[in-house]
Amino acid sequence: QVQLVESGGGLVQAGESLRLSCAASGSIASSNIMGWYRQAPGKQRELVATITTGGTTSYADSVKGRFTISRGNTKNTVYLLMNSLKPEDTAVYYCSARAMWDLTNSWGKGTLVTVSS
Repeated sequence: QVQLVESGGGLVQAGESLRLSCAASGSIASSNIMGWYRQAPGKQRELVATITTGGTTSYADSVKGRFTISRGNTKNTVYLLMNSLKPEDTAVYYCSARAMWDLTNSWGKGTLVTVSS
């Protein structure tokens, strides 16, 4: 069982920055993929960014060049630095984690990011 706890959400104005954090605990595989998804009101949950244990990253086209995903020194912490935020980035952001060989994610409870225009 993996537990994920997000923090760092809040209300910001368009153009500003925000950093989200996610701490993983429990039985997390040594080789894993952690990431961030988001879900806006009335929309499906979508992938934002992922990072492997080895540091390989992947981003949704809508956030490339603006968001940066990274891991902390303990490797069980993942961050999402969001720059140049837009109102369309408003959503609940969820942290995810899974073993490299697993297709099933564990999820955090989410943190709300609101970007005002």
